[in-house]
Amino acid sequence: MWVTEHFWTFATVLLGPFVGSFIGLLTLRLPAERPWAASRSACDGCGRKLGPLDLIPILSFVGLRGRCRSCGAAIPKRYLLLELACLLIGAWSALAFAGPLAPATAIFGWWLLLLAVIDGEHFWLPDMLTLPLGAAGFAVSILVLREPAWTPVLGATIGFGSLWLLAWIYERVRGRDGLGGGDPRLLGAIGAWTGWSALPSVLLWAGLAGISVALAQLILRRRVTMDQRLPFGVFLAIGAWLTWLLGPLHGFLG
Repeated sequence: MWVTEHFWTFATVLLGPFVGSFIGLLTLRLPAERPWAASRSACDGCGRKLGPLDLIPILSFVGLRGRCRSCGAAIPKRYLLLELACLLIGAWSALAFAGPLAPATAIFGWWLLLLAVIDGEHFWLPDMLTLPLGAAGFAVSILVLREPAWTPVLGATIGFGSLWLLAWIYERVRGRDGLGGGDPRLLGAIGAWTGWSALPSVLLWAGLAGISVALAQLILRRRVTMDQRLPFGVFLAIGAWLTWLLGPLHGFLG
């Protein structure tokens, strides 16, 4: 009984660093249009194929002191940072929820992290990531949360439609794009997970995160322009994660 009750907890936490390593690979290879599914991991310096010991998350980086064992080339620190971040997401998910909802929460967080990193670095939210995220949200909503099928459908529809309409109005008024094409799809995918009633909280958290970044840039750079681009997908990911963990804000407001 004890093993059954705690299986999901241990699995969620232990998988985190391995997922983080994979996310690190994807954030480098997807934008560069390099193969990621079939090819083995290799050192970027000498091209040596990495062995099993080299692929142990966190411990291999620490043991090798961040260097390739063959040529001494520096291993990108993003791998270590993402492995630690995914470990934290897994642990947070396991502490917040029990049973299958714990790994489902971790998967949501890991997926959002992947999208946030890619959007933050490349202003790109690929359909090959946002659309499967939405499909996973449908599955979790129906199979894990036991919601009726219309709940994720309505959440995805309102999430996508609201940002698409906002982008359309902005383009008509200003004569140029105001949102990336992937932002409505991401909010639609988020809506499939959270349901439509949580979307205002997602957008509020996202707006607060965006304002915080803009203020930080204003303080550090002393200059922020209206034309300056911000990766809105990063802020949507933050808003979605906080809303999923804390619940819609209207629950706190009464």
